[in-house]
Amino acid sequence: MVASSKTGKTIKIPSLNLPKVNIKFNVENFLENSKAYTPILLVLLLISSFLLGALTTKLSLEGKTESKTEPVATAPQTVPNAPAQVAPGTKVEVDPGRLPIKGNKDAKVTVIEFADFQCPFCQRWFTESEANLIKDYVDTGKVKFAYRHFAFLGQESNFAAEASECANDQDKFWEFHDYLYKNQKGENQGAFSKENLKGFAKTLGLNTSEFNSCLDSGKHTKAVTDDTQAGQAAGVSGTPTAFVNGISIVGAQPYDSFKTLIDQELAKAK
Repeated sequence: MVASSKTGKTIKIPSLNLPKVNIKFNVENFLENSKAYTPILLVLLLISSFLLGALTTKLSLEGKTESKTEPVATAPQTVPNAPAQVAPGTKVEVDPGRLPIKGNKDAKVTVIEFADFQCPFCQRWFTESEANLIKDYVDTGKVKFAYRHFAFLGQESNFAAEASECANDQDKFWEFHDYLYKNQKGENQGAFSKENLKGFAKTLGLNTSEFNSCLDSGKHTKAVTDDTQAGQAAGVSGTPTAFVNGISIVGAQPYDSFKTLIDQELAKAK
């Protein structure tokens, strides 16, 4: 090979005897050979997708497990802009009201509950604490138990409270009280419409003609309002609120909270 330099001189460059390389690319052969690896690639792809899905599911479940550690609320359902409740441990004069008292009327300890039939916390207290209270103390003659209305969650709360008063006219208050809590289904969703309440009365064997007339007439509207106002005067601002010999316990508290206070009051009465 001959080349010219910048000075015009001719420079002889020795030839390199390099081997010839065949770089011709045959597309058809490549595609044909790739077919043999296609099943393997598909299997690897499926395995990768499965492992990725399993990892994603695990992370998602770990996140859900962490979110379930929040404590279950037992606070009462409160009235907006309500006055402050009385300090815990403070004795308040509370009248048991006009509804029938359950238990021994001469018992030394009186428990009075203010509640709303639509309140989910009241329903929880009815199921978890009241049942034990009745069994251990009311049925044994140690405690008398009274119920008063604190209807504040809407129209159906008033309907339900008035319906229980109509049932009381036929000496069926406690049966109706229990049936309402066992059939609670959300607030103002129609569960305690007048039509359903009339159906409850029929199921419980009440005189439906008298019951329906009572409910439609608003006969006990004022009685329900009077109860709620009496509760507010006693410092009630949410449901359930119970008074054990005038000492309040607020919210769906566990049974042991009531048991401790009741036992203390029984000991004082000896």
